[in-house]
Amino acid sequence: MRYTAAVITVSDKGYRGEREDTSGPNLCRILTEKGFDVTYTAMVPDEPESIKGELCKCADDLGIALVLTTGGTGFSPRDITPEATLEVVERLTPGIPEAMRAESMKITPKGCLSRSAAGIRGRSLIINLPGSKKASAENLLAVIDPVAHGLDMLYSEGSADCGNG
Repeated sequence: MRYTAAVITVSDKGYRGEREDTSGPNLCRILTEKGFDVTYTAMVPDEPESIKGELCKCADDLGIALVLTTGGTGFSPRDITPEATLEVVERLTPGIPEAMRAESMKITPKGCLSRSAAGIRGRSLIINLPGSKKASAENLLAVIDPVAHGLDMLYSEGSADCGNG
């Protein structure tokens, strides 16, 4: 099945036009190559209400299957994307950010500093990715195949076939 996807870039500087967004377009390219239909993109500042508003719009109004955020997962005082995400998801999916951090740790010890979160709202899977082009791509590629299976389960009418593979 082909799923819809959205990419939301969270960046004060990007929102103000002071920095070019390279991670968002790159994630769109990867998603398209992996068979997703990217139907929505947005740029928002590091403000909780802006982030939550976009996440809810994607899940509730647009019914997008996979919603990715890029940015706001570090230690800066304005990095609040995970907190905003946790306020809107209904069910956590902790294995996704755990897998991303584990893969990042193979590349750099700083991978453990990511505070990415992931969860389900309705029938939308929301995943936070780092803000850099390189790290966001590495993190997405670490989980995209299992995520596709997770979406199959999320969109199944009963229980998806989990025992074979």
